[in-house]
Parts: sequence; structure tokens; C-alpha cells
Amino acid sequence: PRTFKLLRSTRTAAVFQLESNGMRDLIKRLRPDQFDDLVALVALFRPGPLQSGMVEDFITRKHATNKADIDYLHPDLKPVLEETYGVILYQEQVMQIAQVLAGYTLGGADLLRRAMGKKKAEEMAEQREIFVKGATERGVSDRTATHIFDLMEKFAGYGFNKSHSAAYAVLSYQTAYLKAHYPAAFMAAVMSADLHNTDRLVTLKDDCRQLGLNLLAPDINKSSYHFSVSDEKTILYGLGAIKGVGRAAVESLIAERERCGAFRNLRDFCRRVDHEKINRRALEAMVKSGAMDGYGESRRSMMHQVPEALRGADQEAKATAAGQNDMFGLAAVDIELEQELPVQLAEWQEHLLLNAEKEALGLYLTGHPFDAVRNDARYLSDGRLSDIIAEPAPQNNKGERRYAQAQREVTVAGLIVDVKKRGNRVSVVLDDDTARMEVSLFSEAFQEFRHLLVKDEIVVVTGGLRYDDFMGSWTVNVKNVLHIDRVIESRAKSMVLSLAPNGQGEGLLVKLHDLLLPFREGNCDVSVRYIGDTAAARLSLGPEWAVRPSRELRDKLTELLGNNNVRLLYAPGREIM
Repeated sequence: PRTFKLLRSTRTAAVFQLESNGMRDLIKRLRPDQFDDLVALVALFRPGPLQSGMVEDFITRKHATNKADIDYLHPDLKPVLEETYGVILYQEQVMQIAQVLAGYTLGGADLLRRAMGKKKAEEMAEQREIFVKGATERGVSDRTATHIFDLMEKFAGYGFNKSHSAAYAVLSYQTAYLKAHYPAAFMAAVMSADLHNTDRLVTLKDDCRQLGLNLLAPDINKSSYHFSVSDEKTILYGLGAIKGVGRAAVESLIAERERCGAFRNLRDFCRRVDHEKINRRALEAMVKSGAMDGYGESRRSMMHQVPEALRGADQEAKATAAGQNDMFGLAAVDIELEQELPVQLAEWQEHLLLNAEKEALGLYLTGHPFDAVRNDARYLSDGRLSDIIAEPAPQNNKGERRYAQAQREVTVAGLIVDVKKRGNRVSVVLDDDTARMEVSLFSEAFQEFRHLLVKDEIVVVTGGLRYDDFMGSWTVNVKNVLHIDRVIESRAKSMVLSLAPNGQGEGLLVKLHDLLLPFREGNCDVSVRYIGDTAAARLSLGPEWAVRPSRELRDKLTELLGNNNVRLLYAPGREIM
């Protein structure tokens, strides 16, 4: 039950044959609850069945309240077609029908299958005559025999070899079983198999979150080369997935760790590792990835310390080689370096930290760039991408799925993660860390907005929402694109700056004055909010202090006041274009 529950949830990333968006959509509609349904899924998810109406017929019959109403074409064919609800789906069924209804031998039935596959008119005419004659000799009416042969001929073009489909379905079930019962171990293994495929790791990272798994940053004192399992809900990032850190470097690091214990700090690490295998580039990549966060220092501080730590390690190595050790076997330079307190710097701003993280890992792990504008996007778009793509597919008046024209105009916001040209259209994938959504532009529109459609930029897109039946997902036909910074600048009506009670004084107010001064002459009012131990107050600055809330100003204010202490307020309505 747990395996089929996972399948019906369509969380099928890394499940053999069942990963694509189109297949997930088919799973959602079919709602498999037995192994035979998986065999059918593999056979149904091909252009022929999808375009012929066979899929809709199969799904409708599977979920029919009264299975007794299913038409099996002839009573003798019920044992042959019952597993597919009266639909001729497999090549083996064509052969069985010929045997049961028209008396074909196994060899003759295989010749019929081949003839249908080749679609040669002469051979088909010959087979039709043999089939109808054999069926009528067994009491089947000429009309029924001809009708059944016509259906066989039609569906044989789409028929799939059941033995192949069953073999695929076994692997599908096995991988789904492992994912459902051992999710952390399964995902760690899959991610290890795709260690250097960043695009794949991004998909798998998102799937880990949907499964309720914690994906921790790499750790030089705990991680192995591959992804590993800390507990049944936690996966530890593999050191081998850090860009610029090769297998030899990781193996050298792990060997030293096992020989002499955990690395105490950055300088201890630099003293103990082989610099021919772990150079400055690899060391900086480890810092940026978060692999040294366990030392309690900011990544910015450790990046600042790297040159000095490497220099000290080199000096110690030279001193050791020259025999310049004290009575305890320690190099004199070692004692000097331990006595020096490393410079402690405040952490990078969130977007800088995430950019460094992506440089090292190829993806954002501990946060998402969209987090910085998530509150703003609530007022600048029609909602989260996950909510929009979760809307049910449109239906015609017969309850059948259909390719839909634009349903309504929507505004969506997200980080651009991919831009691809497909024929005369350009596909752009947006990500707001709740889901991903593909939007599309014709070549003319792309030329107009191409300066904005750059990977890792956050944009606000307006266009017609429609359902792409082939892809099995919602998309937007883009009419307009704006960078989110421009939208924020034009829409924000008020900026609230929060001041904490501790450590604030006249010096801060002077800095705040100097910081706001160059950005005046805007339309965004500014107010200061102060909450003390015994009182709270909010002071609105005069209209002469209205500012333009540019990214530069917001970043500077955040650096001065801290994260979450700069908030923008918006007026009702979203006429942003």
C-alpha cells in the first residue's frame, strides 16, 4: 500500500520510467492500485495511445462504477481483455484474440502480429480473410468478426509488447518500493549516482523536501565522498559533489580524518591535509559550500582567513622539514598561529552567501534567492507557483481532458533557472522554491524581453494561463516581462525599518541618515519602528524623505540593520505592468 500511495502522489522522481511530467499526469488520472496498472502505464504512455483516445477510454473504464457494463466485443474475449478493461493494449492480446476467436495457431497468430506491424495492404487483406473465415466457422457473425478485426488492425499500430512492459514495470515497482520504504537511503543512492549532474541534483533536492527529508550541507568532519544517510530522515551532502574538489582530494581528507581525528578548525585543516591534492581553489570551494560551517565562524570570515591559514601551514611544513621543532615536537610557528585570533567578520548578505554556495555546489542548498522577495511577491503576483500548477486540468463538456486555450490572464514571479529555444518558441523555467513552472514566448516576444530573461534573475511575468495536455502541466503564454526590482520600485508605497533596542545609538541614526540621503526624491515613504523593553514607537519621516526603494538601497539597509528588519508595504491592487 505504501508503494502505491507514493505512486498516486506522483512523487516519482528517480522511479524508473515514471519520472516525466506527462507520466506523472497520467499516473494522477489513472490512480494505479495494482501491478497490472503499472504494466499498462508503461504501454499507454506513448504517442499512439495518447493521441488515439485509448488512454481516456482505458481510464474511464478502470474507474467505472459498474464493470459489468464494459464491452468485451464478444463473450469469449472477456478472459483476454478483462485486465485492460476491454481495450486492446498489448500485442499479445492481438495474438490471443486470433487464437480464441478465429482458431489461429501460435505461429499463425505471430504472423498476424507481424503483418499488422508492417501494415502492408496485401498481407492485411490476406489475414483479414483468414480471420473472418476462422471466426465465422466458430459461430461468430461475419459482421462481428469484421468489426473485431478492424479494431485489432487499428490498435495493433499502438500495441506494445506486454513482456517488455511487464519487465519495465517490475523495475518501476522495485524503485518505487525502495523510495517509499527507505526514502533517505534511496535518495542518497540516487544522488550519489548523479554526483556530478547538477541539473539532476536540483530535481532530486526538491524531491527530498517533498518527501520530508533533510538535506544537510557537506561537512568535512562527517561527509564521505558520496551522499550518505545520517538517520532515516536526514541525508548528508557528499564532498565529491563540491565543484573543484576531486576524488583524490576527498580520499586524502578522509584518510587524515580517520588517522588523526576530526579537524579542529580551518587552520588545523590546512596544516594536516596534502596541499598538492587540496589546493586553495578546493579549500575555498569547501568553505563556500558550507562544509566548514561546523566551526561556528561565518563563511565570510573563513574565506578571509584562507590565505593566512595556507601561509601558516606552509611555514610549519618548512619548519618541520628543517627540524625547527620545540621539545614537544611542535613547530614554533604553530604556537604563534594558535595565539593569533582569526578575524571575525559578519556573514555575507543572504544573496551573496547563496551565490557563493551555488558556485561551489551548482545549486542553492541552505536557502533560495526568491526568499529575499517572497513577501513582496505576495502582492506582485497571483500566488505561489505550487498553487497555480496544482489547479485541476480543464475538461470539455464530456468530462474529457483537452488541450486548452488561454484560461485567464495571470501574473507569476520566479527565479529563472533555464532558458531553451524550441522551434519558433522560447521556453523559460521559473522557480519560486515551492515549484517550477514553464512559461513560453514566441520569437518576437523573446527578442523584446531577452535582456531580462537571464538565468538566476528574478522576474515578474504576465500572460495567458493554459494547460498543455501533451506536457501534462500548466504554462503561461507570456505577454510582458519585468525584473522584480523594477516592479518593487514602482509598487512599494512604504518602507518600515525596524530597530532593535540593544546596541543602537546616535551613530546608527547618523549612518541611516547618510544612507537614505542619496535615494530621496522617490515615492516610497519611510518610517522607523522601534520596540524596546518597556515601550514601542513608530516614527514616520517626512515626505521629503520618501525614497526610491532600489535593490542597492535595500541591500545597504539590510547590511546595516540586519535581515528581516527592512520591510516594504504595498497598496491594494496589482496594476504592475
